[in-house]
Amino acid sequence: MQSAISLSLSSPSTIARSDCTAAAAANSYICTPRSLRFCGLRREAFKSKSFNSLSVSTRLLPCSRNSSFKKVCAALQSNGAPSKGEFDYDLVIIGAGVGGHGAALHAVEKGLKTAIIEGDVVGGTCVNRGCVPSKALLAVSGRMRELQNEHHMRSFGLQVAAAGYDKQGVADHANNLASKIRSNLTNSMKALGVDILTGTGTILGPQKLKFGKGGSGDTIITAKDIIIATGSVPLVPKGIEVDGKSVITSDHALKLEFVPEWIAIVGSGYIGLEFSDVYTALGSEVTFIEALDQLMPGFDPEIGKLAQRVLINPRKIDHHTGVFASKITPAKDGNPVIIELIDAKTKEPKGTVEVNAALIATGRAPFTQGLGLENINVQTQRGFVPVDERMRVIDSTGKLVPHLYCIGDANGKMMLAHAASAQGISVVEQVSGKDHVLNHLSIPAACFTHPEISMVGLTEPQAREKAEKEGFEVSITKTSFKANTKALAENEGEGIAKLIYRADTGEILGVHIFGLHAADLIHEASNAIAMGTRIQELKFAVHAHPTLSEVLDELFKSAKVVSSSHVAQPVAV
Repeated sequence: MQSAISLSLSSPSTIARSDCTAAAAANSYICTPRSLRFCGLRREAFKSKSFNSLSVSTRLLPCSRNSSFKKVCAALQSNGAPSKGEFDYDLVIIGAGVGGHGAALHAVEKGLKTAIIEGDVVGGTCVNRGCVPSKALLAVSGRMRELQNEHHMRSFGLQVAAAGYDKQGVADHANNLASKIRSNLTNSMKALGVDILTGTGTILGPQKLKFGKGGSGDTIITAKDIIIATGSVPLVPKGIEVDGKSVITSDHALKLEFVPEWIAIVGSGYIGLEFSDVYTALGSEVTFIEALDQLMPGFDPEIGKLAQRVLINPRKIDHHTGVFASKITPAKDGNPVIIELIDAKTKEPKGTVEVNAALIATGRAPFTQGLGLENINVQTQRGFVPVDERMRVIDSTGKLVPHLYCIGDANGKMMLAHAASAQGISVVEQVSGKDHVLNHLSIPAACFTHPEISMVGLTEPQAREKAEKEGFEVSITKTSFKANTKALAENEGEGIAKLIYRADTGEILGVHIFGLHAADLIHEASNAIAMGTRIQELKFAVHAHPTLSEVLDELFKSAKVVSSSHVAQPVAV
């Protein structure tokens, strides 16, 4: 369970549209914010209380309304010079995934001379082998499910012929989306002047590293601060032989080279659930193999039970729980994939399963080999780089390594792409002179099944454990999608939203949603936790009608809060 971490926040501001104009009297440009948006991945408000104008250095060029790069208010003419000329760069980031990208763009905003090292392709796991292509496949599975559901279509008065799909066309959709987002990320960094250095990054010592293909041809550079953002790779347990054809990881599955008649999915977490949604929509039968005693062990138990009733029981899915796949042999010479099962507790044999293919969805392992951590006396823990709450790297003696940080999957705090980006932004705030600690309990997570599952904060068991230790009562309230007009208009009334909170203070401990567009709805709760907003304040928020957002509106209004404190005074306008 994640421990609660305080979050330093500035007063929110509103960004207005405007232009950049040259200052006549000073050797600088004045830029009134139009909007600052990078690749659609994140958006940040200027933090000053008043921003009628923003003074920036002479490295900025005046904006043009006709500029092809309209999403950025000012483009860098150069990447600047590092502080006092002591280093080649102010900041060097090893790894150009979503975390590294977010850190790089924020560093440029802060005026830091920045470089990013990438040994593979820009975008990392998320863009190339994870979040992005998987969502393309899930978009297909969602539409297939709708078209195949004759009762659902007839309820709208629609008649649809038998739905089919072109496997290569589906695969191309996923690949094209990944290529487009990868290009967007690359172009955004280039446009802002981030130096993209190709090769493997290795730390040689304090504030010193090299990059290249290895050997004498590598280039040595120095940086005032270094961020490790190398991400992760699929975790394959011992005894499992992956051939990339009949026994595959998510990396292979996203290519959709074939759709097996029967596939076993080892692991029923986010990755396994999403691929079960894809494969069953495309006609496969699925068998889950789960080491724990219940499916979907990482979800709130109540949400997990409902999700199982909707996402698993009605579909061509069976499951084995409480067992390990001790050995998996790929299909050979016309023989099927053979999976040998053992009891997770006693390790006694539990039989075998024969299928056409097996997908290993047992999680992710940090990619931290070859970083040169031994040169700075850092020892990984199960492959993860040890860090403190500010992402500062800790050496083998327990001391902080100066000017070295690690974000994202490589540190294991929260293995989500947007968490990596948030950690990177937090680190840049620190190296820019402003202390910042990220509240990981405010970071949402989502599973993009049909319907979707989303969550933020604590599960009910976690909240009750915390309450027992700290001496407060946990309250629960729930609302149903069946009472929401927009959900009923879509004939998608299956789902609930669950609020876990403290009735004595109005503090939100956790929110869990299962239903239509749950992944989009969770952010109101996420932002409330991040900003410390209490339920008694949220009760006065206004939501457009009829929208799915009213599910959260009703959820907060149904909470019974004893205290009326912390309510902001209304302002008449």
